[in-house]
Amino acid sequence: MLERIDAHHHFWRYTKKEYAWIAEDMGVLARDFFPEDLRRELLASGIHGSIAVQARQTLEETCWLLRLADDFDFIRGVVGWAPLAGPEFPALIERLQECEKLKGLRHVIQDEPDEDFMHRPDFNAGVALLKQFGLVYDILIFERHLPEAISFVDCHPAQVFVLDHLAKPRIGDRELEPWRTNIRELARRENVYCKVSGMVTEANWKNWSPADLQPYFDVVLQAFGSKRLMAGSDWPVCLLATAYQTWFSTVEEFIRPLSIAEREMILGGVASEVYSLARGSSAIRKG
Repeated sequence: MLERIDAHHHFWRYTKKEYAWIAEDMGVLARDFFPEDLRRELLASGIHGSIAVQARQTLEETCWLLRLADDFDFIRGVVGWAPLAGPEFPALIERLQECEKLKGLRHVIQDEPDEDFMHRPDFNAGVALLKQFGLVYDILIFERHLPEAISFVDCHPAQVFVLDHLAKPRIGDRELEPWRTNIRELARRENVYCKVSGMVTEANWKNWSPADLQPYFDVVLQAFGSKRLMAGSDWPVCLLATAYQTWFSTVEEFIRPLSIAEREMILGGVASEVYSLARGSSAIRKG
């Protein structure tokens, strides 16, 4: 049996200054979220391991996540941040790759004022170095950025990419196009994978239903197939709209018509393969 992996979550030490994006209506997020908090959720949901993803664009946070991963066996990998566009990146990645649990890097492209950021030469020079170190690049964008993401991916045909949160389709507006057309086109690149995550926070936080999300899941399932989809919670951000266990129960309902092998791939097999995760040495325990 394949291990079940939460392919996308965060940890943070909350301060109002460093997490200014947490608005007044997001009060549930305005506190610390540490591994002990997540371990309880994993245990209750039958999840064996997880991948911690950057929430701040600092090397300090990346190093902190890597230390947490060393201390907590269930954190199987880290997708951190590093200055991909900076002149210091080549020397820096030489040092960072010594950390066995560093599995990938991510840049918060969705917040860049330059709509053409993905085509900057300095940024692409950094991304071009990742393959030789066996690192994945996670793509964090809004759905309007998908055309640029397609041409960006085409510049790096041998690099493994993971699209976070389905590229944040406009679920709350019940809009499928042009997201659906662009997702199908992106999925034609076999070096691109997709995380089934972040959907509830693109819907109506207080009044969503699985039926609202189903059409978007159906699109990515058809486009990527079960061998290129991985389930993630986006915890604790998901708490704005749903409980951790409720989200994974929703995913399980979406994939119920699939074969056991296909379900196991989406719930952990794909993440384990893409991020080269080692199996845990022990079961998650209470405490």
